[in-house]
This record gives sequence, C-alpha cells and structure tokens, in this order.
Amino acid sequence: MNEQNKNQILIITQHFPPENIANASRIYEMSKFLNKFGVNTTVFTPYPSFPKKTFKKRRKIRRSSEIEGVKVLNLWGWQNGSKDPGFISRVLYYLIFPLHASIWTLLYSKHYDLIITSNPPVFTAIPGLISKKLFKKRWIIDARDSWIDASISLGFLEKESTLEKIARKFEKVCYNNADLVGATTNVLAQRLSNIYDINDKKIILIPNGADTEIFHRQSVSKKNQIIFLGNIGHAQDLEKYIQAMKNVTKMHDVKFLIVGDGERKEELEKMVQKLGLEDVIEFKGSVPREKVPELLSESLIGLAPMKKLKSLEYMVPVKVYEYLACELPFIASGNGEISELAHKSKAGIITNDSSDAISDAIITLLNNPQKLEEMGKNGREYVKAHYDRADIVSELKIHLDNLN
Repeated sequence: MNEQNKNQILIITQHFPPENIANASRIYEMSKFLNKFGVNTTVFTPYPSFPKKTFKKRRKIRRSSEIEGVKVLNLWGWQNGSKDPGFISRVLYYLIFPLHASIWTLLYSKHYDLIITSNPPVFTAIPGLISKKLFKKRWIIDARDSWIDASISLGFLEKESTLEKIARKFEKVCYNNADLVGATTNVLAQRLSNIYDINDKKIILIPNGADTEIFHRQSVSKKNQIIFLGNIGHAQDLEKYIQAMKNVTKMHDVKFLIVGDGERKEELEKMVQKLGLEDVIEFKGSVPREKVPELLSESLIGLAPMKKLKSLEYMVPVKVYEYLACELPFIASGNGEISELAHKSKAGIITNDSSDAISDAIITLLNNPQKLEEMGKNGREYVKAHYDRADIVSELKIHLDNLN
C-alpha cells in the first residue's frame, strides 16, 4: 500500500448528517472515530433529503464541508418530492447518487487507498467495485442489513422477479470482490455467507452501538411518558403499539411520544385521530440529535416495534442501543437478534405482536418502578461493555490495519 495514502479512507453512504436517522448516525460516528484514531477520512454522500420535504432541493453538482475533522463531499442526486415516493422515483434516488459518486471516486483516486461502501441500498457498492477493479483499492462493504430480503417481505420487490435476480447477481459479484464484508449481527453474517457463498474469513462484525459519551442518563426528572425513536417506516409495527395505548391509559396516566419522521407518519397520525388518542400520543417529528439523550432520559420505557418477519431476524436497531446507553429499558416485538439482546442485557422484554400482549408488557413495567430502574442500569452496563461505538470502530481499525 502506498505509504502516503495508507491512512486515507473514502466512505460512500446514501445517508449522513444533517439527516437524523440511524444509518446517518452510524456512518457519522464511524468516520468521526476513525478520524480520531489517526485515519484521514472522507465521506461522499448525497445532499440531505430524508425525511422527504425536510430539506431544500440542491442543484449544485457538489459541496465540500468538514465535520469534526471529517471531509464531506455532498454530491447532487435525485431528491424525491413525495413522502411516500413511487417505484421509479425510489430507483432514481438510489441509483443516481452512486453513479455520480463513481465519477468523483475516479477523480479522487490518488487521495485514498481504501474504500468503504455502506449498504443498503445495494447500488452504493458501484463505486467500490470500480475502485477495486480499476485501481486495486482495498474495499470493505459495510452491510447494515439484507435489503433485498427485507424489500421482498415488505412487498417492495417481487420474489423471483428479474429485478431480484439482477440485484442478487450484482451483490454476489460485489461480495466476491470485496476484501472484507462487515455485518451488523451474527445472524446477518450467517445469512450473507449462505446466500452469496462468502468465505467466512472475509466476514467481520461491525455492529450497531451507541456513543456512550453522548448517550447517557441526563440529570432530568422522569416524566410519565414512553417513547419510540427513529424512522416511521414499513419495517416498524407501530400500529399495534398505538392500539395498545387504549389499554395502557386505563391503568396509567402516561403519554406515548413518537419521535422521528418517515413515509408512514401521516397514515399513523390519521389512525391516532380515528382512535381518539390525540391527547395520549404525540408525534414530535424529527428533533436535533443533541436533544435525544434528554428525551430518552425523561422517559420510562423505550419501544422498538419491529415486524415479526423471518427476513428481519438479523436486525437490532440503533435506537435500542441508545435506549440502553441512557438507562432506558425497552419493549420490543420481533425475533432473532433483538430477543438475544434483551436476554443478555437483562434490560428488555420481547412481546408477542398483538396489542394486548404489548399493553400487558408496558403495564407490567409501569407497575414496577424498581424493576425499571434495575433494567436501566443493566442496559447501560451491557452497552458500555459490548457496544460502545468507540470500541467498535477501534476493532474495525485493527481489521483495516491488517489489510495494509
């Protein structure tokens, strides 16, 4: 590896701050800590556009900036005009940016020796594949989830369709050419290995986690509120949690804060109105990330309403680690890795995905403040020991150094 460039890394990602979603925070913290550990890091990302209609449309080809020492190059891409865009608009959004990034990756080739592409979407791998083939750059794929499987199970992609077959072949080519493949969980690592026949030695764990220096219990009083934090999307089963509040409010005077934005927000707001729960459930919208630890610290329980689908068994959302880091116990539906985290941390409860089971779990915890406190402390200790973001990136840097 070129001595001059051996500590120069380029990261390609579809999401980055000021977008206030899990994928953006994951890559931001990865790049921030890599930079702190002596790795000069540059990020290529589109202009911010999520949640839809939150940011102005940008027409400039590119914009350079710097965040905590990390160089950021925003590149023009397709910006959806609708909160729930159609198929063609989604494809343009996911495809135009990586094609544009590929051009700048070629122009920038002398300034990096290792490239990390973060997916989903699968198309972000295009500049990585080009860099590997043309310039023999070291390449790591940061695989955050099984996007194709999730798209099929959620009804966005037809199983055995031509589009699925093309996407699978493209991913297989990418995984075969990458030097390392980072997976967020063991279940995801095994699934990728089985589907794409990846050599197990190439797969490493780059789990989600929390920056425990930022996410910790604040000196604020608890309020009678429970909270959901994150993307209001199709993988979340928020309907049943909303319905559960009809039973919860019969026993406890408690509010449910839904903090975040997404494609299904307006639909769920209408549902709340129909159920007559406007005084109980508040859609707070997106909030500045620096305000999140305070909101979590004020709350009694964090909710992680994932749909119980086989294709989502690998998922542990970033929000859950941030709940635990702020000493906030969680209740989740879903199965697989999140169930294991609840068990090992002694800080979570997994319920059946019915509104009655969810309300029973919430009421049980609200009835036992001492248990809530104990679970909160367990969660903080567990995340600090196993999922501190600085430690995760430190481990990643060891893998990067071993590629030199």
